[in-house]
Amino acid sequence: MAATTQPRVEIDQLAINTIRTLSIDAIQKANSGHPGTPMALAPVAYTLWQKFLRFDPSEPIWPNRDRFVLSNGHASMLLYSLLFLAGVRAVDPDYEVLGRESVTLEDIESFRQLDSKAPGHPEYRWTSGVETTTGPLGQGIATSVGMAIASKWQAATFNRPGFELFDFDVYALAGDGCMMEGISSEAASLAGHQQLANLCWIYDNNHITIDGRTEIAYQDDVAARFMGYGWNVTRVGDANDLVLLDRAFETFRATEDRPTLIIVDSHIGYGSPHKVDTAAAHGEPLGEEEVRETKRSYGWPEDAQFLVPDGVRAHFDEGIGERGMRLREEWETVFESYHREHETLAHQIEAMQRRELPEGWDRDIPSFDADAKGIATRKASNKVQNAIAARVPWYVSGSADLTDSTSVRLDFDGAVDLQPAARAGRQLHFGIREHEAAASSNGLSLSKLRPSWSTYLTFSDYARPAIRLSALMELPVIHIFTHDSIGLGEDGPTHQPVEQLASLRAIPGLNVIRPCDANEVAEAWRLTFEQDHQPVALVLTRQNVPVLDRARYAPADGLRRGGYVLADAEGGDPEVILIATGSEVALAVEAYEQLGTEGVRARVVSLPSFYLFDQQPEDYRESVLPTAVTARVSVEEASTLGWDRYVGPQGKMIGMHTFGSSAPLRDVLTEFGFTPERVVQTAREVLGRSEEGGP
Repeated sequence: MAATTQPRVEIDQLAINTIRTLSIDAIQKANSGHPGTPMALAPVAYTLWQKFLRFDPSEPIWPNRDRFVLSNGHASMLLYSLLFLAGVRAVDPDYEVLGRESVTLEDIESFRQLDSKAPGHPEYRWTSGVETTTGPLGQGIATSVGMAIASKWQAATFNRPGFELFDFDVYALAGDGCMMEGISSEAASLAGHQQLANLCWIYDNNHITIDGRTEIAYQDDVAARFMGYGWNVTRVGDANDLVLLDRAFETFRATEDRPTLIIVDSHIGYGSPHKVDTAAAHGEPLGEEEVRETKRSYGWPEDAQFLVPDGVRAHFDEGIGERGMRLREEWETVFESYHREHETLAHQIEAMQRRELPEGWDRDIPSFDADAKGIATRKASNKVQNAIAARVPWYVSGSADLTDSTSVRLDFDGAVDLQPAARAGRQLHFGIREHEAAASSNGLSLSKLRPSWSTYLTFSDYARPAIRLSALMELPVIHIFTHDSIGLGEDGPTHQPVEQLASLRAIPGLNVIRPCDANEVAEAWRLTFEQDHQPVALVLTRQNVPVLDRARYAPADGLRRGGYVLADAEGGDPEVILIATGSEVALAVEAYEQLGTEGVRARVVSLPSFYLFDQQPEDYRESVLPTAVTARVSVEEASTLGWDRYVGPQGKMIGMHTFGSSAPLRDVLTEFGFTPERVVQTAREVLGRSEEGGP
């Protein structure tokens, strides 16, 4: 039966029940998943997609599309059902729309199975139509704030009279778990401050988590909480009331000065004649009998599997399909005219959308003259950062309340703070919200801006879940961490990072770079911007470090290979190899010079990036760290975890095995053995020589 021949209420309900049934059938077949939320929220998601979402299934990466984020990602079948029923097309890594569907019925039938486009939680870059990876609760709503900021930024930067290119809205569906996570407070507070009227969170108020009723641990007055953040709050008392849902979304659209929270009261497993199913609450299939009874309750053939009734997909085509295509085609027509009248800006939009860089973007990156007194790598970084930012208009710099302390201040013409009164600003202030700073940066990157954010290295712990997701999603977010070691001195062990480098290096796909001097910093920034699907953690010093004489030592572009021979033995192959990162490279160089006067053939290897070095061909790695040379010493003011693969069983590691201490810089370094003398002594030990240099 065609969709147009059925009464509106009837076809609406049929579509909603199709979403529900696809979800429970997929979960039942997989014997794994969460059926309750897709069943309960099917009317909410249906209303949003079919009547309000500005999204073209045939062009799912249209730049001005509204974003839909399923923050409670365990309800993934809700999203996969929508992607299938709406006929969303697949997009390849080169941003080309393919002829096939993003999610097929076969994918749904193989939910949570290997290689299915319907994995257990929504995965960005795996399933087209998924705007961000979700699963860890709270991450989706946190990321949505960055998306909403990006929409406002693009509007202020690119829109011109008669050319309203950017005004997309961001919708995020969240549950009790998202609201309990602390990141929700950081995100909501920032969104309220930024007055993001284009941001709508839909809160599924169902009172159930894995442990049972939420009242055992959670009794927040959510409405009062969000009004305190400066949000507009409205309520839908029954998730099945399509009229009230319409009204709530219209209220959001009419609100122009603040974000909106729609509280939706629902019941897990809604549609079943039975009480709330315990299995659904615990993330388990309903069971065959409960599935049949649920289907029977809304007149569905109880033994049918993965049934899509005639007319349902056509109904979606006539709703979101036709509306989305019309809006997208109108946008493209406007953009064609915009291209003629504002050619430079149009080229910027095109380059930004494809993660390309403007011609000459690195033209002004400075080089640094040799200087024994040196410069802190955070300060050198800021010089390079500004040189790039002035030439990459869609790069924005943020900080978690440490803009000047971490040296990320943009100081070129037009680099103003991004605030409600200055949406095109390039300097973001995230406040003391490290987790949200990283999550918002992910949202900015998902919207094709090039963001960085910063804090002290020890506080990377607060942001780790979002850093992990930037790596999982392959987003080119720049995570800037300063005050990188015990070398920051008097602030003491609470601020002195020890285990953070090893922890960050353990994240797959995250390129952790700890440059040794200003010229390695410049090379690190150049490399970072060239990587369009690679997050980077740039780890920088607070204290001055010497700028090495590159006429005497190897060029800094060796950083591109992760590790390189900085200084080599004279008169033959090396007897001992000194390996270091960051500020400790200068210690290794001093020790190298001292060993040379003693007739010891030493080599210094700068190893700023384990990640890049491990990717090099075996012959290159062998040329830097030859297996024949077993006398090796590593030097890093951090945990030695992970260094053994470079040092080997006969080498020694100079590092941290305790937390640091509060004292002046020189005293701290001496206390923990980070001196040239200690490096020389350790080199003698691995060579099997006495302090005097004898056998």
